[in-house]
Amino acid sequence: MASQLTDAFARQFFYLRLSITDVCNFRCTYCLPDGYKPGGVTNNGFLSVAEVRRITRAFAAMGTEKVRLTGGEPSLRRDFIDIVAAIRENDAIRQIAVTTNGYRLARDVAQWRDAGLTALNVSVDSLDARQFHAITGQDKFHQVMEGIDAAFAAGFDKVKVNTVLMRDVNHHQLDTFLAWIKPRRIQLRFIELMETGEGNDLFSRHHISGMVLRDELLKRGWIHQLRQRSDGPAQVFCHPDYEGEIGLIMPYEKDFCASCNRLRVSSVGKLHLCLFGDGGVDLRDLLAEDAQQQALEARISDALMHKKQTHFLHQGNTGITQNLSYIGG
Repeated sequence: MASQLTDAFARQFFYLRLSITDVCNFRCTYCLPDGYKPGGVTNNGFLSVAEVRRITRAFAAMGTEKVRLTGGEPSLRRDFIDIVAAIRENDAIRQIAVTTNGYRLARDVAQWRDAGLTALNVSVDSLDARQFHAITGQDKFHQVMEGIDAAFAAGFDKVKVNTVLMRDVNHHQLDTFLAWIKPRRIQLRFIELMETGEGNDLFSRHHISGMVLRDELLKRGWIHQLRQRSDGPAQVFCHPDYEGEIGLIMPYEKDFCASCNRLRVSSVGKLHLCLFGDGGVDLRDLLAEDAQQQALEARISDALMHKKQTHFLHQGNTGITQNLSYIGG
């Protein structure tokens, strides 16, 4: 079935990234090096469970099949399980995923799965505990690794791990990462470092193209897989000798935006048509009651007609995105 969420360039959007908080307890060098600083939004200002239920119901009615909960760190919400369960009520949503720093996985992942979570991404930028600490500002490496094991024990068939690719930090550690995923059903996704308003110095020092890894993988016999319609933006590679997979997310590659299939809603209810776009379309005034769903769908549909063809990152335009916790990365 075609999605009603279609823009002026005939791109269809089956995937919603929904931020539920911009608070994070890690201080990653490429995102929040100075730690989270509260802005104009208090904890009471984030979307409520009822608002999440209404917003995902509207998106599902228009064709959304997959919802990913992001942050900040989504599991910092005390009602995180209630949020997952509220989305699970809708049969049209086939996948409910979360992107997490993993620090609560070992304790809570079984409850998340029972509530209806179907997939998870865990951020791990180094397999060296000391380097992990240096990057994240938290000495939690072993806790996160235990959490990944707990996810498999809880019944997740596959775990995705996000690694921000950084020159002279981890780009030369491919063999270490490959050895880790060889016996494990982990899709390890290398994400190119992206320039944000607050991170241009870091970007100039550490950006490296994912093409370097792609060429190396192809040379070693890895095979490029086809992408499904509600998949994320990764180019995925598999190898007959490995249980795990490698994904490459390369936003600076030519035509990266041509296959865009995802929309974003921030933790305060703004629809963002692009991670690096300007402004946002406020939806919150239409989330107060169920009767407003038709008006909500109309506003979303109208906003899509203003989605641009590309993000202009390759021209150095980062939009209003000051850091990646702002609208969920």
